[in-house]
Amino acid sequence: MCMLRTVSTGFWRQQTLSNGIYVSTKDNPADLGTRPTSSHLLESSAWIQGPECISTSKTDTDQAFELQFPENDCEVRPEVCCLKLSVQQHYDLGTERFQRFSDWERLVRAIVFLKRRAQRLSSHAASTDPCTSANEDLQTSVERLIILQVQKEMYGKEIDALLNHNELPNDSTVLSLNPFIDENNILRVGGRLSNSDLGVKERNPVLVPGRHHIATLFVSPLSQQSQPSGATPYRRKLRRNTEYQQMSDLPRDRLVPGPPFTSVGVDCFGPWQVSTRRTRGGIAKAKRWAVLFTCLSTRAVHIEVIEEMSSSTFINALRRFTAIRGKAKIYRSDRGTNFVGAVDELGINIEGDKVKNFLSSEGASWIFNVPHASHMGGVWERMIGVTRRILDSLLMDVPGGGLTHEVLTTFLAEASAIINSRPLVPVSSDPENPYPLSPSVLLTQKIDSVVDIEIPTDVKNLYRAQWKRVQILAEMFWRRWRSEFLQTLQCRRKWTKEQRDLHSGDVILLRDKEVARNYWPLGVVTTVLPSGDGKIRKANVRVVAENGKVTTYARPVNEIVLLIPYQDTD
Repeated sequence: MCMLRTVSTGFWRQQTLSNGIYVSTKDNPADLGTRPTSSHLLESSAWIQGPECISTSKTDTDQAFELQFPENDCEVRPEVCCLKLSVQQHYDLGTERFQRFSDWERLVRAIVFLKRRAQRLSSHAASTDPCTSANEDLQTSVERLIILQVQKEMYGKEIDALLNHNELPNDSTVLSLNPFIDENNILRVGGRLSNSDLGVKERNPVLVPGRHHIATLFVSPLSQQSQPSGATPYRRKLRRNTEYQQMSDLPRDRLVPGPPFTSVGVDCFGPWQVSTRRTRGGIAKAKRWAVLFTCLSTRAVHIEVIEEMSSSTFINALRRFTAIRGKAKIYRSDRGTNFVGAVDELGINIEGDKVKNFLSSEGASWIFNVPHASHMGGVWERMIGVTRRILDSLLMDVPGGGLTHEVLTTFLAEASAIINSRPLVPVSSDPENPYPLSPSVLLTQKIDSVVDIEIPTDVKNLYRAQWKRVQILAEMFWRRWRSEFLQTLQCRRKWTKEQRDLHSGDVILLRDKEVARNYWPLGVVTTVLPSGDGKIRKANVRVVAENGKVTTYARPVNEIVLLIPYQDTD
């Protein structure tokens, strides 16, 4: 069989082979396509049977056609590409389309219109829509759908990790917020406010990326209105870090508004050398310390000077504080010897039998942090650091020997006033909030921006008006405290991941900051002390001292190095 290459047009019918041989019109099948042919002649024509010259292999010149191979024919394509088009149905919305909207309500209304239109065109659309139920408002489902699409685009790896019950990746931008997925598959902030009385929307707000256009749509209306495997115990002893657990939620007494100094954190700091009296040999010196009381909710401070670190002097300072600020319901402190002794004499030792009688009569309780856990009292440790810095600047102008008890008391009072005047949140440029939110607003009831509150001149209404003034100031403070300050406590600054809990029987190394690591005592965890959320952040450990005496201590987990887990000792 030979291969014939033909070329046919309406005005040119003569043919040539690839070697230049002439093909007559009667031997050209393509010629029949350019002229009319009867249907009964078509079956026997060259269009169906082929030209006669192919079957006889002879031409008019009596020369056989040469065989043409495809690889030598320039008109035969060496490679053929075949493309296949497939169409898939999906419900994802392209979030880039959201850029066309400058208002949240318009975006929601537009998608609501599309969904209603789709429901009209398809009678079963509502039953197949994964984001709409029969008992759910359409607008609410659309808002949820928008948020789901944005979160899927921006936090896809976090959502996959949570759905698969895995830990969040270390490079996650929302790791400190401890996010979780609610019953509607929406990613929400876990945070540390679970013990507060805030609503779900305030306590666990929906997580939206701040740089996404959808966040602009949310904020715009508001702005217009206003351990390694295979490691040996020896290597663990030398190199393993201390344990830690995910930072706990804040206690309720830090999250609930109430009268100032209702819940108080207490600590002592100092000493300072003061001049007590002049003698013939010079100036007699003595030491002074200070007791700092800080309100756990308003972050206000009250400072009392004491002459020595003893229980009796602390009791006097506590009585002075109570006389000025009123009785407190909750006291929190480190487990210092002066505090333990003080509560023993006052009858409020929570570890003793007299605590129930005192609680029923005074309505107060004293909560001790576990020893060597200064991070659990960070709310008052930070205030001590601020006080020290302010006091150091004040003492720079005092000449040598000029610091007396009276001067120190005055300076500490001024330092507490400065601390109470500090803004709790960044100062706003909003004209509706012309003054910074500070504890002094609630303590002194004095502020320049509200002195124009009108008080009736009628004598019989004077006390009632004064009460209203105080009430207005308090409501202003707590309203801003809820909306501005409380939200700043959501993030976990460190210890963002859950860790393995200590277990009774774990072999541990107890950190001792006074000696080198090789001399840290070896011990065993006897009992664990769960926190309110069930996680272990402190435990009782039994160690053997250098003198061979066996002692049990209560310590936080960040003072413990895990050497051999309990399950590995079998």
